[in-house]
Amino acid sequence: VQLQACGGGLVQAGGSLRLTCAASGGTFSTYTMGWFRQVPGKEREFVAAISWSPGSTEYADAVNGRFTMSRDNAKTTVYLQMNSLKPEDTAVYYCAAAPGAWGRLWKTKAEYDYWGQGTQVTVSS
Repeated sequence: VQLQACGGGLVQAGGSLRLTCAASGGTFSTYTMGWFRQVPGKEREFVAAISWSPGSTEYADAVNGRFTMSRDNAKTTVYLQMNSLKPEDTAVYYCAAAPGAWGRLWKTKAEYDYWGQGTQVTVSS
């Protein structure tokens, strides 16, 4: 399974970005997919997860109500719509795949087997 994330960039506080993660290989529709983020010197932290169809979601408290994760199984792609961005959202964002989740929503990075390369999100104040 290969994951390719894109869509990061520089945005002012209060702005929006949409991250995209395209997957290839494997059986995408059966995977739980996640987004994590990491800043230098800190652990990679959970942001959001979505289960297989019909796509239940789970969010970190810090982003709940501002970020929305979705998936398009036909396009083997997941999205992270980020609204009302704050400077503390600045990080490298990674998408990840959990093939053996069977519909469960994992929030720990150890549960994910495959990772994308990361995309930088910078929010200026």
